[in-house]
Amino acid sequence: MPIKIGVIGVGYLGKFHAEKYARLPEAELVGVMDIDQARAKEIAARYKCQAFFELSPLLEKVEAVSVVVPTKAHFEVAKACIAEGKHVLLEKPMTTTLEEADTLIDLAAKKGVILQIGHLERFNPAVKALFSYLHKPMFVETHRLGLCLERGTDVDVILDLMIHDIDIILAAVPEEIVEIRAVGVPVISGNIDIANVRLEFTNGCVANLTASRITGKKMRKIRFFQKDAYFSLDYAKRELAIIRRQEGGPLPFFHKLLRFAEGDPLQAEIASFLEVIKEGKRPVVSGEDGRKALKVALEINKRIKERIERFGK
Repeated sequence: MPIKIGVIGVGYLGKFHAEKYARLPEAELVGVMDIDQARAKEIAARYKCQAFFELSPLLEKVEAVSVVVPTKAHFEVAKACIAEGKHVLLEKPMTTTLEEADTLIDLAAKKGVILQIGHLERFNPAVKALFSYLHKPMFVETHRLGLCLERGTDVDVILDLMIHDIDIILAAVPEEIVEIRAVGVPVISGNIDIANVRLEFTNGCVANLTASRITGKKMRKIRFFQKDAYFSLDYAKRELAIIRRQEGGPLPFFHKLLRFAEGDPLQAEIASFLEVIKEGKRPVVSGEDGRKALKVALEINKRIKERIERFGK
């Protein structure tokens, strides 16, 4: 039987959630909910489901939901859904505080429901391939650059963009962070719009991260360096370049470029959510994983704000 699904919040990203559910045979898109009634009606008509303008009537008819509301509303909406025993796919960042994240994780465990966090890059086919090659990386470099989008400026660039790379790095380097250095400034919004961060781990691995939403040229890249090998991944192009030292070959280095033309990361994420509901498995990105990335992002944000206060006077 298909899982009865609702989508809460059908703005820029939420409408894509509705589209994917409507397409997948494992799901029955029962309805969409938005406080913008015209928007809810429009998306409901497009995907042949019911429009809701309040949460409770939707929750009475579904088994699981995607929560795609503005970040400041994540906690209250997700909490209400989990309290009613509904499985939740919650967009990133999962909450605005660690206390809120802990509450959701504990409540989901108590209610026996799935809490999956929407770190989409984990489902990028190039990223999935990358993890099969990584072995004790010691240096990481990321660039996530683009133009400002109004939909993201309710949070700073760390929680909006950089958190994707934070999540990937934490999954690839399962060590404690011992040092964080961070700089950043607000430019076109009231929040931090560009940031550069250095993370150092207990095993000596160092990660340099740059995120900007005031850059004309879009870039989504991450590079991992480990003994005898270098990996360069372009998230947007879904390409993974592998440069490896080889002994006895015609050239000192082996180079291979893997291209993943096919694949829809959001559909893969949603399909995975449906699968873990049916099979009772742990999500690829659990609430605990979302909390780990949030913890680092909030600490970065704190360091930058302290620096701005110290030098901005």
